[in-house]
Amino acid sequence: MVTGSYACGHSGLSLMGETIGAMLNRIAAQYPENEALVSVHQNIRWTYREFLLQVNSLARGLMALGVERGDRVAIWAMNYAEWTLTQFATAKIGAILVNINPAYRVFELEYALKQAEVSTLIVQGRFKTSDYVGMVYEACPEAIEARPGRVSTEKFPFLKNIVFMGDIPYNGMFTWDEMIKRGEAISPDELEEREESLNFDDAINIQYTSGTTGFPKGVVLTHHGVMNNGFIIGEGMKFTEKDRLCIPVPFYHCFGMVLSNMASVTHGSTMVIPAPYFNAEAVMKTVQNERCTAVHGVPTMFIAELSHPEFAKYDFSTLRTGIMAGSPCPIEVMKQVNTLMNMRDIVIVYGQTELSPGITMTTVDDPLERRVGTVGRAFPHTEIKIIDPYTKRIVPRGVVGEICARGYMAMKCYYNNPSATRATLDHNGWLHTSDLGVMDEEGYVKMSGRLKEMVIRGGENIYPREIEEFLHHHPRIADAYVIGVPDKIYGEELMAWVKPKEGQSITPEEIVEFCTGQIARFKIPRYFKFVDDFPMSVTGKIQKFKMRDIAVEELGLGEASEVKTA
Repeated sequence: MVTGSYACGHSGLSLMGETIGAMLNRIAAQYPENEALVSVHQNIRWTYREFLLQVNSLARGLMALGVERGDRVAIWAMNYAEWTLTQFATAKIGAILVNINPAYRVFELEYALKQAEVSTLIVQGRFKTSDYVGMVYEACPEAIEARPGRVSTEKFPFLKNIVFMGDIPYNGMFTWDEMIKRGEAISPDELEEREESLNFDDAINIQYTSGTTGFPKGVVLTHHGVMNNGFIIGEGMKFTEKDRLCIPVPFYHCFGMVLSNMASVTHGSTMVIPAPYFNAEAVMKTVQNERCTAVHGVPTMFIAELSHPEFAKYDFSTLRTGIMAGSPCPIEVMKQVNTLMNMRDIVIVYGQTELSPGITMTTVDDPLERRVGTVGRAFPHTEIKIIDPYTKRIVPRGVVGEICARGYMAMKCYYNNPSATRATLDHNGWLHTSDLGVMDEEGYVKMSGRLKEMVIRGGENIYPREIEEFLHHHPRIADAYVIGVPDKIYGEELMAWVKPKEGQSITPEEIVEFCTGQIARFKIPRYFKFVDDFPMSVTGKIQKFKMRDIAVEELGLGEASEVKTA
């Protein structure tokens, strides 16, 4: 009898039936003197008792600003201690945290604020060439003349509060300390009453994933999905209160927020932030000095560490485990991390934002060939099936098809986007990933490609349609199509095929300048090809696979296209 590609993960683990705030209260009571958070670049070191006090102070501060259950609170910042406090404080009061990518620029910020109906925005200060406050004023000039807490603008009808994540008194913004000070008017009993009114099925987070229609979609996740996903991931790495996790991956992404922060807190482990953004040497120095037992990263991060000229001088003897995820993991890189970085128990997680995010994982007990050649088996309490994308029937094991998942971790919906929700989450509760994979007889899954056109560049999910929509705003571009091409460092890079308007010309430099400051840097194409026409089928459909084949040959990327991944 032929076995179908269906599996349901099982173990002795039970799902936790509580809110994130209740879990934090319990863990802080259980491990009060264990270090919860160490931010190396901020010189911050908090025990769980101190971390809980900080979270509660921020929660009361947000309540004092008028933030109610279900209100959307956005944070636009890199990896700072305040980001983690905001993650747990919003959960405590039932607000919905909206993660805004710090690589976003004005065009993208405006979209997120409007689409998520954000009422409160927390923003960090200037970093390198990024003037975050300046971009907020560009998007919302009314804030310059407004009193803090009294922002009023037709463009963002829900926006009332802007909080600066520092002590500079900018026009129209509360400072961080002013918000905390206001929270003293809210009693601990009022906070406790709010916490007790919440349910673990409540929406708690909106994360943006780029859309095939050209606009990002806001994935709505719950206490139950995010917290239990993090807990199961921590269990998969065999975390205890003695583990110390170095976190170089961004908090705005599920990797940092769930696979790192939530996996740590649900086990009383220590979150260690090496720097506000990824820096290979800062990671290695932090692992050594903080005696970290685990480190996370996308493949490009591990490649940067392994190839760093100072790699040999750092001590990795305390490392045991960690996760490589976010984009296809090169098998040879996994092997090097396993040996040269002493990460004998490193694992791979596969999933996507819509799934909170993980659904398959290798284990520390899997043989090395399984841990470097597959993305593991189904999480506990998670159903997976692989279907024929056209007939929707489950395919036999060993046959490639679309990966679908069902369970506690599936998103509630795309925020304010019912048509996109229906296209992804079917009437039986199955979430269709559009990723292609194959399941073997033992239930291990290996990735095979993607149905959708998404490009994964160094762990960033990029949908070409979004960039194409933006390029069409250029007055000298008649048409443009964006594809992913192979890259040894980032896995994939972006290439734009551009058709100028009749009688017009344009250069790559002019397109890059047009994009700079308006869309995130990682979305700006690296390669350009100017054409009069595009490869098309006889029915007039653009053939991006032909464009990719041509690009690989013309750019000499054949070797990069042959890198083997799990």
